[in-house]
Amino acid sequence: MTEIEKWDRILEFFKVNFTDGETIDLDGILFLIGVQELGKGQAKFKKDEKVNLMHIAVCRLLEPYGYYRFDGKDADGWPQFELISELPELKSNEQALLMKKAIILYFEEQGLI
Repeated sequence: MTEIEKWDRILEFFKVNFTDGETIDLDGILFLIGVQELGKGQAKFKKDEKVNLMHIAVCRLLEPYGYYRFDGKDADGWPQFELISELPELKSNEQALLMKKAIILYFEEQGLI
C-alpha cells in the first residue's frame, strides 16, 4: 500500500468514526491522537487543554524520529515529553508532510492500518 493510500485510509477512519462524513483536518487528527494518548476517554476540554492535547500528539508522533522522549505522567495523569533533538527548520508544507508520515507510522503501530 502506498503512502497516499495509507493516508486516505486514515482520513476515511476519522470520517467514519469521528465526523458527520466530513474530512478532518490535520489539527483535528492531532487533537484526537492527543485525547487517545491522554487515555481519559471523552471529556470536555478547555481551550488551553486542547492546545496541550495537540502538543502531546506532536511529541508522541515525533518520538520515534528521536525528537522527543516520553518522561512519564504528571500528577494529573498528563503525558510529559522531553525535547531530545531540535526540529529542523521546515517550510509549512514540509511540516505537514512530516506529520502525515508520523501519523501513518502511528496508525501502523496501533494496528489500525
